[in-house]
Amino acid sequence: MKTVRAGGKGLHGLVNNAGVVTLGPITDIDEDELAWIFDVNVFGVYRVTRAFAPLIIESQGRIVNISSISGILSGMFWAPYGMTKHALEAYTDSLAAEMALFDVKVSAINPGNYRSEIGVKESEALAKKPFAQPGSPYAEKFAGHIEYLSDRSMYKEPDEVSEAIMSALFDETPKPNYLVVPDEEEAGWTIRKILEEMAELNADQEYTYSDDELIQMLKEATAAQRAPGSQRQAAAP
Repeated sequence: MKTVRAGGKGLHGLVNNAGVVTLGPITDIDEDELAWIFDVNVFGVYRVTRAFAPLIIESQGRIVNISSISGILSGMFWAPYGMTKHALEAYTDSLAAEMALFDVKVSAINPGNYRSEIGVKESEALAKKPFAQPGSPYAEKFAGHIEYLSDRSMYKEPDEVSEAIMSALFDETPKPNYLVVPDEEEAGWTIRKILEEMAELNADQEYTYSDDELIQMLKEATAAQRAPGSQRQAAAP
């Protein structure tokens, strides 16, 4: 922060983009490996944001956290990565509410599958020492994930992700959350998961809402997102 302040121009935007991935059965993976991915994907964002928050507050600027659709979805062998992205979603919501006190806008970008080299080093490590060790009940099922992780050449270039970041940094009314996916299928996975969890939470509880009431809530939420200057603020439970 001292270096940036010495430059005399202040700081308008912070983009927390660094991230790593590790895969494996959550009951097999070493605690040190889990601590490593949290240290980068969660505590790294926390540390950098904490360091630059005073400058961002001074400029009434923007903070953009690169999350993932894995912050909404969870799947077999993706628990380590998904856990960090779910944590980042909660962190971003709370940070947005707090920074709103100073007119600082905070956004989460939730990309789907785009071309990158995020899994190259991890796939090499897994090939040498797979987390599903011989004798593990997951060993056979997990073997196919190593190749999937190493080769992402079939995916689109992440230009759309860059465009979302620019929007979050410079639009007059940035969105709190940006879903950026390469095709309709991945959009469907993500939105459907949110709806499924809503339905599960709503079912068979003391204050269950009817379908009509849920639809009305959805309409109100959609209208709020379209309203000028809308920026959702997370409410404390």
